[in-house]
Amino acid sequence: MSDELNPAVPDEATDAEKPIKQRKNGLYPGVSDELAENMRSGWADTELRDLAPIPQAADTARRRAALSARFPGERLVIPAGNLKTRSNDTEYAFRAATEYAYLTGNQTEDSVLVLEPTADGHRATVYLLPRSDRENGEFWLSGQGELWVGRRHSLTESEALYGIPAADVRELADTLREATGPVRVVRGHDAAIEAALTDKVTAERDEELRVFLSEARLVKDEFEIGELQKAVDSTVRGFEDVVKVLDKAEATSERYIEGTFFLRARVEGNDIGYGSICASGAHACTLHWVRNDGPVRSGDLLLLDAGVETHTLYTADVTRTLPVDGTYTDLQRKIYDAVYEAQEAGIAAVKPGAKFRDFHDASQRVLTEKLVEWGLVEGPVERVLELGLQRRWTLHGTGHMLGMDVHDCAVARTEAYVDGTLEPGMVLTVEPGLYFQADDLTVPEEYRGIGVRIEDDILVTAEGNRNLSAGLPRRSDEVEAWMASLKG
Repeated sequence: MSDELNPAVPDEATDAEKPIKQRKNGLYPGVSDELAENMRSGWADTELRDLAPIPQAADTARRRAALSARFPGERLVIPAGNLKTRSNDTEYAFRAATEYAYLTGNQTEDSVLVLEPTADGHRATVYLLPRSDRENGEFWLSGQGELWVGRRHSLTESEALYGIPAADVRELADTLREATGPVRVVRGHDAAIEAALTDKVTAERDEELRVFLSEARLVKDEFEIGELQKAVDSTVRGFEDVVKVLDKAEATSERYIEGTFFLRARVEGNDIGYGSICASGAHACTLHWVRNDGPVRSGDLLLLDAGVETHTLYTADVTRTLPVDGTYTDLQRKIYDAVYEAQEAGIAAVKPGAKFRDFHDASQRVLTEKLVEWGLVEGPVERVLELGLQRRWTLHGTGHMLGMDVHDCAVARTEAYVDGTLEPGMVLTVEPGLYFQADDLTVPEEYRGIGVRIEDDILVTAEGNRNLSAGLPRRSDEVEAWMASLKG
C-alpha cells in the first residue's frame, strides 16, 4: 500500500495557498509550484452523461414519501455515516447506514439525506462529497482524493442516478446550525452532523424517527424480496463451495471455510452480511463463533452460519450443520433430525395472520418434547416450557426479521415486531437449535460437544410462506446425498 503522499488538503479553495500538510515521514518534502500547475491541467472530461436511475429509484421515492407523511412540518436528517479508522491511517471498508441506504439507494461515506418541510410535504436533498477538486490538488494530494481511492460521482451524476437533488455536503453543517423549526436526526452515524444540531433535537424525538424507519422495513416490497432471493441464491452457492473444499479445511482450519465462503460473497455481492460462523466440533455450541481458528476433523459436525450481502445491502442468513466426512453418526443424526422436526413445525406456523411468536413456540415445543423423551429434563412438557428449562440446550430465539440488516427492524416497537402479527412481504429466519456444551455434566458424555442449528429464510406470502433458501437440502439423508454429489 503506497504511502508516498497523503497530506490533508483544505476543503476551501481560498485556503489553497496554505502549506500542504505532509505525513510526518513522507518521502516528498512538498509540492513545487510547477508541479502543482502541471497537475491542474491536461485531464479529459470524464463526466458521465445519460445515466439511468438505479433500479430501486421509484421504491426509494415511495419510502421517502411515507417518511414525509409521518413527520409533516419537520426537518429530517438521515446520515450515511463516516469512514472508521481501523488502525493509524487505514480505514475499515465503508458500509452506509441502513436507514440512509434504504431511503436513497446511495452508499457513499459522509453523505446525508435531508428532508426540508414545505407547504405540501418535504423537499428532499442528498448532500454528497462532490468529485475531488483538481484546482487545489485534492484529487491527487488528499488521502481520499480520487487518484488514491477512486472516482466519486459528480453531483449531477448523482441526481440522475438517485432521482434526488444533490448538493455539497461540506456546506451542510453550517446550514443545519442556522436551521429553525423542529428537527429530527438519526443518531449514531455522523458526529459532526449531530453536533450541528445539538441544540435543536431531543433524544426522544430522534428515537421516534429511528423506530419509524425500522418499522417501515418490516414488510418488504418486490424489489427487496428480489434482492433477498439473490442474496440467498449466492449463499447457496457459497455453501456448495465449502462442501467441495472440506478436505482442505481438514488440512488447515475453520479459516479455510471462512475464506471460501467470503470469496463467493465478494465475487457475487458486496460482502458477507455478518461475520461467518464456521464452527466445527464443540465450537458449534458457541452461538456466534466467529474466531474460526479451530481444527476441522472427520467425524465432527460443521455448523456453518453465513450469508452473502448483495450490492444493494440485503443479506441472507442461512445455517446448515454438516457432517465433515459426509455421514452423520447415529447420535448426530438423532439430534439433527430433532432440530429438523422442530424447524418443520416452525416453518409451518409462518403464515399471514399468525402471531410472530407462533413459529418460535412451535419449534420450542418439539425440542422440549425430544429433551423430555431422551430423559435430559424431567417432564411434563408443559412444565418445562412454563419454566423455560429447555433453554439450557436451545438457548436462543427461533428467528428474527431479515433484510438490509441481518437482524432487521431491530428497534421496531415490541408490539409491532415480537408481539405483532405476520403479514405478506415479511421475511424472517426460522432457526431452532440444540447445543450440548462440552462441559455440561447434566447430559450423557456422548452428547457433549454436539451443536446443531438449521436456519432458513422464509417469506410470508398471501397463501402461507415460501422458503427462499429451499435450494439447500435440510433433511439429514438429503444433506448426505447432496454432499456426496458435490464431493464426487
